[in-house]
Amino acid sequence: MGYKVPVGISNKHLHLSRQDLAALFGEGHELTPYKELVQPGQYAAQEQVDLVGPKGAFKNIRIIGPTRPETQVEISKTDARALGIEAPVRESGKLTGTPGIKLVGPKGEVELPAGVIVALRHIHLSPAQAKEAGVADKDLVDVKAHGTRPLIFEDVLIRSGDAHYREFHVDTDEANAAGLANSDEVEIIKK
Repeated sequence: MGYKVPVGISNKHLHLSRQDLAALFGEGHELTPYKELVQPGQYAAQEQVDLVGPKGAFKNIRIIGPTRPETQVEISKTDARALGIEAPVRESGKLTGTPGIKLVGPKGEVELPAGVIVALRHIHLSPAQAKEAGVADKDLVDVKAHGTRPLIFEDVLIRSGDAHYREFHVDTDEANAAGLANSDEVEIIKK
């Protein structure tokens, strides 16, 4: 048997830069933690914004804190179609050449020139967990999902470091395809 990892399903959400946070919520505004996440230091914030694309919009989309150097919006392929944009599958933080979108907050709007991605499926592991699993940061592995709709996810990125903790991140499209729920376990299969 391979190394087991719990599932964390990522619904559409965004990470804001300090500048965009101020534009949307007012100068000096700080994000208010709503719920701690598995990844160390990250939390779902109480604050939410609307995403407005050329074809559609989503209301009340959760912000993940703390702020980051660049604003990044993470959606699924299904969400991208509903918004009318072509969001590429990318590793978090790789925003060059990505489409933009309009963000609407209670105090203002931001027209992002870029920053919308479909997050590349990945596994977070602490250094000790990565060692235990026999993998390293930036490795690509296959992951087997068991259950009512078993399948193998290929080319899953390993993200390991002190700010990471054992969790397999997929978006809602991928979770639904495999019949996965939060906290289900999947198995790393080395390539």
